[in-house]
Amino acid sequence: MLELGKRAPAFTLLDQDDAKVQLSKLQGSWVVLYFYPRDDTPGCTTEACDFTSGLAGFAKLDAVVLGCSPDSTESHRKFIAKHRLKVRLLSDPDHAVLEKYGAWGEKTLYGKKSLGVLRSTVLIDPTGKVAWHWPKVRTNGHAQAVAEKLRELSAG
Repeated sequence: MLELGKRAPAFTLLDQDDAKVQLSKLQGSWVVLYFYPRDDTPGCTTEACDFTSGLAGFAKLDAVVLGCSPDSTESHRKFIAKHRLKVRLLSDPDHAVLEKYGAWGEKTLYGKKSLGVLRSTVLIDPTGKVAWHWPKVRTNGHAQAVAEKLRELSAG
């Protein structure tokens, strides 16, 4: 499980443009890494649109916003085009990074248990350490809550 103040698990994943994204190359910036179940579903669309709307504010705080799901890079491209998203979306089809970040596990939907993505968000500081973790996320207002926490942590 993730611990505040500990080094965030390293990763290298492909984004929607099939470009490699390595956490180690993002040091020096804050990283908002949010995990979501599936492209183009209602909650995931709300979350991605809210992060897109807030991107200018995140940039002012020297933060990079990355979404991550098991969907393919092609699926990400379609999702981005359909909703005019500006966030980078990472593809983790084998769930390796999702598992490292505690974002893959058993969940219950309509009384049925299954394995899947646990919607969550991790805020990684410029030195690569876990600064904050939201293990359970509700989409409405979440991007704003992340921005507020980032402002608080970067000021202190």
